[in-house]
Amino acid sequence: MTKHQIAAIGLLAASVGLITGFYLNHDEPPDTRLTLYGNIDIRQVELSFREPERLEQILVQEGEQVKAGQLLATQTLNGYQYQVDLATATLEAQQHLLDKLLHGSRPQEIGIARNDVKAAEAAATLAQKELQRQQILAARKLASTQSADKAKAEYARATETLQALKKQYSLTSIGPRAEDIQAAQAQLKAAQASLELAKKSWQDAHLLAPRDAVIQNRILEPGDMANAQTPVLTLALRDPLWARAYIGEADLGKLLPGMPAQISSDSFPDKHYKGWVGYISPTAEFTPKAVETTELRTSLVYQLRVYLCNPQDQLRLGMPVTVSIDTALSPSSPPDCQADAP
Repeated sequence: MTKHQIAAIGLLAASVGLITGFYLNHDEPPDTRLTLYGNIDIRQVELSFREPERLEQILVQEGEQVKAGQLLATQTLNGYQYQVDLATATLEAQQHLLDKLLHGSRPQEIGIARNDVKAAEAAATLAQKELQRQQILAARKLASTQSADKAKAEYARATETLQALKKQYSLTSIGPRAEDIQAAQAQLKAAQASLELAKKSWQDAHLLAPRDAVIQNRILEPGDMANAQTPVLTLALRDPLWARAYIGEADLGKLLPGMPAQISSDSFPDKHYKGWVGYISPTAEFTPKAVETTELRTSLVYQLRVYLCNPQDQLRLGMPVTVSIDTALSPSSPPDCQADAP
């Protein structure tokens, strides 16, 4: 072996040693991806009627998707309709009474009162003349004292009648008192409130979907007595939808709300759903038995909600899922779930 060959072999060995040392001494980049396991969770709503009444009909079945404001069930409406009709009639009567007070006396009523005063004045004048005549006759001994006294009483009565009719004419001309109008206005407001309450009771006898949801349970059936304490239907809200997972204290500092995430399930292994960290519990709890982890069951963990997009409505309540979060990514705005809708 020549000197040149020995030198080449030595140089090759040195290069191999340097390359091997570089790879042995160089640290691999840390794995920033965090994998969690959890279940799909949603909010549930139990719907019931406000007032006790027999259930008339249920218009939906279990598993049916409903829209916000959709009619789901009704109670027997006859009693509620009677209350509305009664309150409406009472309101109309009270309105007519108030209108009568506000319009005051009609011209015909004022004319009648004025004519009554004129007639009373004529009667009083006649009674006064009769009294004077009887007094003259009594002074000449041509009439009895009793006739004079009777004429005096008639004149007094005619005078009092005249004064009363004058006051009545004055009141008729002025119109109703302000206090009477105010009392009628207050009674009208009470009648309006009674009508609104009757309408509210009638409306509450119609069960409407509060939001887009899926009918989960039909608890009562037509003919059952429904009230506020007995739910009729249980709804599962489709939005928001999240994966409920748990994270240990060692990894808690790696997560921030808004971090993007990917969710996958065994039912659809080839699909990945967009998600984001939405809620991190401020308190620790013992690991639930349903959570699959490699740590001890007695370890303290923190509940985590990863909100996700479910445009094709494939994920269901309770479905186990895998959540993958790259902790190297910064928090961002939630993705547009409508863009992925079919």
